[in-house]
Amino acid sequence: MRVHRLPENFSLERARRAQLAIARMVLEEDSLPESVRRAAGVDVAFKGDYAFAAAVVVEYPSFSVVDYSVTRTEVRFPYVPTLLAFREVWPAYTALKRLKSEPDVLLVDGNGRLHPFKAGFACHLGVLVDKPTIGVAKKLLVGEVGSWKSGVAPVLYRGEVLGMAVKTSERSKPVFVSIGHKISLNTAVWIVRMFTKRGLRLPEPLRLAHLYATAYARGNMEEKDFYLDEPS
Repeated sequence: MRVHRLPENFSLERARRAQLAIARMVLEEDSLPESVRRAAGVDVAFKGDYAFAAAVVVEYPSFSVVDYSVTRTEVRFPYVPTLLAFREVWPAYTALKRLKSEPDVLLVDGNGRLHPFKAGFACHLGVLVDKPTIGVAKKLLVGEVGSWKSGVAPVLYRGEVLGMAVKTSERSKPVFVSIGHKISLNTAVWIVRMFTKRGLRLPEPLRLAHLYATAYARGNMEEKDFYLDEPS
């Protein structure tokens, strides 16, 4: 298997400056329609030299899939902790550009503000496409979980609340919700709960995006059903 190396012109200092610039661009106020009905889940799976990104639009309250897109792109950046956005933003962007339906909000598999530099994958993607975006992570990257109340607990990092731990069902492990762009933390938690089916851990758009991306990466769906490389 090919080992993906950092680009020759890569500079950690420049990458950190880019993260800080993105962090300054993130808006933490709600910029949503009065009635939120469609959410797109975004996830990226990797296999060999390729990234398979899925964007799945789900409508509330039926939880029906109204649109989806999966794209395959070449991996351009290796796995580097705290720099996942540089690896995943481009594949995710290509999938979003293929959608024919316009979602009201994006649910991204990864962190937003809940990141050492307050600029996780969800922040990068949200700023790039200029849409309300929520980060939903399955594991805690940074910070400590505070006291639980009604299935929700703040996640504090360096004395600041950067996210919320949310139990979407009584028996499931929590997910970690944070601001990506153009949304408040309270609204982000509300939308995550709104789009999560009873008894499940992940919001439905994100659950399906994960299934779609993984299925295509494993070759369990036909090539004619997805787009190769970046959109024109």
